[in-house]
Amino acid sequence: VQLQASGGGLVQEGGSLRLSCTVSGLIFNNYAMAWFRQAPGKEREFVAAINWSGTHTYSRDSVQGRFIISRDNIKNTVDLQMNRLKPEDAAVYYCAADVRYPITPLGMHHWGNGTQVTVSS
Repeated sequence: VQLQASGGGLVQEGGSLRLSCTVSGLIFNNYAMAWFRQAPGKEREFVAAINWSGTHTYSRDSVQGRFIISRDNIKNTVDLQMNRLKPEDAAVYYCAADVRYPITPLGMHHWGNGTQVTVSS
């Protein structure tokens, strides 16, 4: 199983980035997907999740109205569109897969590599 995240980079405060995670080695539409992030010196935290069909999503309060999670069950990808970025959004972002929904942050079945997001003020 492979979850390959990409799309991170350096962006100015107020700007946008789109992260993408390409999944292989599992039946993608059997899995709910989620994004997490970890800033230096902090614990990893949940960002957003989407159900198997893409018909339901939820996210942490601090990103609601700014971040949008979506998935393509043909391309086996899950994206995170991040708008109006703030310095506190800077972190390494990880995608993860779980057969359960709502997801269980401590029990995600598969994790991807991280992609760095840096926000300059």
